Amino acid sequence: MNDYGVTGARVEVEVRVALPVGEVWRMITAVDRYGEWSPECVYGRWLDEPVRVGSRFAAGNRFPDGFETHVTCLITAAEPERRFGWSVYGDEVVPFAHWEYVLEPEGEQTVIRQAFTHGAGDSGMRRGVLDDPAHAAEHRNGRLTQLGRNMELTIAAMVEAWH
Repeated sequence: MNDYGVTGARVEVEVRVALPVGEVWRMITAVDRYGEWSPECVYGRWLDEPVRVGSRFAAGNRFPDGFETHVTCLITAAEPERRFGWSVYGDEVVPFAHWEYVLEPEGEQTVIRQAFTHGAGDSGMRRGVLDDPAHAAEHRNGRLTQLGRNMELTIAAMVEAWH
């Protein structure tokens, strides 16, 4: 079945912040505060011991049209002060998304690279593309652009709140 390029669709942002890498690590792993910072995420809550591979957290998103999702996230990368990533699961056994931060210290600053990669599972992006295949590229690319902008806004809000 053609998924019009949804599986594997990716967006990445790079932001340099005036915080040392240890502070950035504490900030990006504070998933219980994501609801304060993100334009879409309304909560995050650890379900297991935090910040280790195999740990899980619950999260919820609210979109401008009022649609809400509640998901479980599984930590897939937890390399202190270097890499933090998780896969996102809805009702399926395959993830529909993977999120990852990679940190690069530069003195008292840190370069943050955050990436989103769409998985094989079901999602709003996939449904939008399959419901309107004539405009699949528009839907997919529009959502990736929106996700990239939201990543930048989230990182800016994190840094603002962290100071």
